[in-house]
Amino acid sequence: MNVTLWIVQIILAAGFIYSGWMKTVRIESSKTTWAWVNDVPKTLVVLIGIAELLGALGLVLPWAMDITPVLTPIAAIALAVVALLGMLFHIQRKEYREIGVNILFVVLSLIVAIGRL
Repeated sequence: MNVTLWIVQIILAAGFIYSGWMKTVRIESSKTTWAWVNDVPKTLVVLIGIAELLGALGLVLPWAMDITPVLTPIAAIALAVVALLGMLFHIQRKEYREIGVNILFVVLSLIVAIGRL
């Protein structure tokens, strides 16, 4: 089970690092990739990206370094909330094609949170 959780954590962290990187460092290219970025204040997009990047670190580092490992499930729950809010945002905008990734991130985040509690 530990190996499976590590695989899920790494996949999830990679997904959130990519997403967070696009929202913070590559915001201009995000505007062409994701239509919603053009309709949301840049500051909010960057803040979401920072939260995703920090959450991705929280998924891996505390457990790997055995320093306050309780932060890993907390990070997973926080990222599940971010992904759930993103899903609700896309539903509100009728961007149904976009919610698949959000659903996947919510499910994987909850698997990590429950598995690491």
